[in-house]
Amino acid sequence: MKLARAAIAIACLLSGGALAQDYPNKAVRIVIPFPAGGGTDILSRALGQKLTEQWKQPIIVDNRPGGGANIGADHAAKSAADGYTLFMASTIHSINVSLYPKLSYDFLKDFAPMGLVAETAQVLVVHPSVPAASVKEFIALLKSQPGKLSYSSAGNGSQPHLAAELFKSMTGTNMIHVPYKGAPPAMNDLLAGHVSVSFATTPTAVPNVKSGKVKALGVSSTKRVPALPDVPTIAEAGVPGYDANGYFGLMGPAGVPQPVIDKINAAVMAIVREPAMSKTLSDLGYEASPSTPAEHAAFLREEVAKWAKVVKESGAKVD
Repeated sequence: MKLARAAIAIACLLSGGALAQDYPNKAVRIVIPFPAGGGTDILSRALGQKLTEQWKQPIIVDNRPGGGANIGADHAAKSAADGYTLFMASTIHSINVSLYPKLSYDFLKDFAPMGLVAETAQVLVVHPSVPAASVKEFIALLKSQPGKLSYSSAGNGSQPHLAAELFKSMTGTNMIHVPYKGAPPAMNDLLAGHVSVSFATTPTAVPNVKSGKVKALGVSSTKRVPALPDVPTIAEAGVPGYDANGYFGLMGPAGVPQPVIDKINAAVMAIVREPAMSKTLSDLGYEASPSTPAEHAAFLREEVAKWAKVVKESGAKVD
């Protein structure tokens, strides 16, 4: 029996190795669970372009938004585990584990981590009409007008939503949540003045901050972002201990042969470490964060535990 098992294991290893040598020999899809134009989409297209150049095969960005980023995740989890369907996961998927009572997939079991790609912060931005020029002034304004100002997010349970709820919880303030289907429409309504505030993804916020269309009061990470060096962290600007950083990581359906995973990881990490790519990410508001598949897996377990606590303490719910 032991010899039979060993033979099967060796056969699988050899099969996976042969598959990796030939990989990729056709188009590769990266499933994005958000609309085109958002932070995950921008990052995935930049990465896809580099992979196309390296692999000499087309990389197809497949946007499948909806369901709090669960529609795209479910589709990717149930795709063939051959390395030709990849999935760009982000912080929302760590949040969804505890936010949704029932999911059609198991985030920690149904996916194969292939490596972290980048980290990003949320930017606390307000419409120019909001009479606050700092986090402390904004908190004072909210306390003087409880429940009067509204904030947009990329959707119920999204990282911007939880970042705002954590801010409310830590500052004892209240705002009305207006969820949208993705970051672009959430920003568009802030620009139009239909809402007053947003915890926007850095790539969505940066160009609008630099053009003066919105005011940036703080960033959600524990250190300032290179794209907005003059904008303080929310923690240093008046809310000690505040931390709502986000991540992006490439994954595949569980069962992708390890040699294929290793080949994908090597290609992606080489791209992320390129000085030109690192600068591109920095200019967009990301910070390159390459990792091994094992490090990625360990990180995800920590993130799921971290956001479970935030969901519980904030009382955040989805409809």
